[in-house]
Amino acid sequence: MSLSPITPFLSYWRTSTALDREVVDAVVAPQYDPRSPELLEALAAWPGTFYWSHREGANRVVLIRALAPGPKERWGLHVFLFLLTFATVWAAGAVLMGPSARFSLPATLDVVVVWEALRAWMGASMPGFGFAASLMGILLVHEMGHFVAAKRYHINASPPYFLPAPPQLNFIGTFGAFIRLRSPIVDRRQLLDVGAAGPWAGMVVAGVLLVVGLLNSQVLSGTPGPTQQLIYVGAQPFYLGDSILMHAARTWFVGDGTVILHPMALAGWFGIFVTMLNLLPLGQLDGGHIVYALVGRHQAKIGKVMWYGLLILGFQFWGWWLWAALILILGRGHVAHPSVMEPHRPIPVSRWPVGIATGILFVLTFTADPLPTLL
Repeated sequence: MSLSPITPFLSYWRTSTALDREVVDAVVAPQYDPRSPELLEALAAWPGTFYWSHREGANRVVLIRALAPGPKERWGLHVFLFLLTFATVWAAGAVLMGPSARFSLPATLDVVVVWEALRAWMGASMPGFGFAASLMGILLVHEMGHFVAAKRYHINASPPYFLPAPPQLNFIGTFGAFIRLRSPIVDRRQLLDVGAAGPWAGMVVAGVLLVVGLLNSQVLSGTPGPTQQLIYVGAQPFYLGDSILMHAARTWFVGDGTVILHPMALAGWFGIFVTMLNLLPLGQLDGGHIVYALVGRHQAKIGKVMWYGLLILGFQFWGWWLWAALILILGRGHVAHPSVMEPHRPIPVSRWPVGIATGILFVLTFTADPLPTLL
C-alpha cells in the first residue's frame, strides 16, 4: 500500500528501509490539525503502526510497516527449551529447599522399592516445582514484555529462548532467557519502550510472588532483626543479600527475625535480582537500552563508570567480576550501546517518567552483596 491516502495531509516526507520495514518520517501540513478526523482516518488505514514525533515546531508523524512476513518460528525448539529449563530449575529448586530432595537409587533394585523411593523423592521435590513455576513465570513474562513491545513497532522479534543449566553448574538451574530482535531499532522511543517493558512486566509478577511467598514463609523466633533471609542449600544455611525493596517487603509482610523463605518468595527474590542485573546501564542490557534512549551517546560514559564500579564491587562479591567479563564478551569489548537508526529523533516528554521510574526501580532492587558466603 502506498502513502497516497495520507499524502494530501503532508508537507513532505522521507522514506527509508530498515531491513524488513518501511519507515516514513513525515511532516503534517500546517493547515491540518493532527486531531482532525480526516487525517486520523487516513492514518488508521495505514497497514502498520504510527506515532507522533513533535519537534522543530512541526507536527511530525512516523509511520512503520513490515515489508514482508517474518520467518516461520521454530516453536518446537522454543517449547523444548522451556520444558528443559523448567526441569533443571525444578531440580535446582528441590535441592535449594532441602537435602531430602536429592534422589539416590536404593541398594535393592526391586521395582517396588525403586518406585517407593521415586514417589518419596517426588513428594520431597514439590517445593522445587513451586520454585520452578514461579521463577519461570517471571522470566517468561519479562521476555514477553519485550516481545509485545517490539511487535507494537513491527519489530521482527523471536519468541523467548530459555537457557537451561545443570544445578551443579548453576544452582538455580538456568542462565535466564532472551529474545532476538531481527529488525533494527529505528529511534530512541522504540528503544525505551522495548527496553523498559521487560523489567516492568517481570517485576509485577516477581512482586506479587514475593508478597504471597513472604506471607507463607517461616520466621525463626529469637533471631536478630531483618538483615538477611535464610534458606537451605542441602543441610547448610544460605543467606541472600537485601535490596531496599526486599528489606522493605520483608519488614512489612514478615517482621523481625530470620526468614526461611517459601519457594515462591525465593523465586521472587531471584526475579528481583535478575531485574536488577538487566537494569545495569551497560551495553545492550535493558538498562543500557533505557539510558541510551534518555541521554543518547552519553550512555557510554555512564556505562564505563558502572563497569569499573562492578570491578570494585567484585571485592565484596566475586560474581560481579564474572558479570563484568560477560558484558565485555557480549559487547565485543565495549560497554557503550550501539546507535539506533535515527539517534537525533527525541523521545517524547511522556516517555521521560517511564525512564526515570525505571532508574528508581534499579536503585530499589540493587544489592551490592547479593549472595553472601555459605556458612
